[in-house]
Amino acid sequence: MNKLMKSLPALALVLAATFAFAFSPKGESLSQFGEDSGQWIDVTGVTPGPSTYTCDAAVDAHCLYDAPNGNPLSPDEDKMFVNRGIADRK
Repeated sequence: MNKLMKSLPALALVLAATFAFAFSPKGESLSQFGEDSGQWIDVTGVTPGPSTYTCDAAVDAHCLYDAPNGNPLSPDEDKMFVNRGIADRK
């Protein structure tokens, strides 16, 4: 009985993780927006590249946000959004 009592916290953690994974939304992609000269561009599901956009090194800049005027997706990274043609295709 003592062994069972000691393993209950670990069992609870495993069950919580299992339920969180099982009931999380499927197929929803995280929204991604880049800002180019005051214009917000939805790049959700778009692969960065030479004909779409890139995130180039910069000082005190962020590349992608979760919404227009939203929160940076990688706040610890200093990257600048560079539109390389994605706005022309949308």
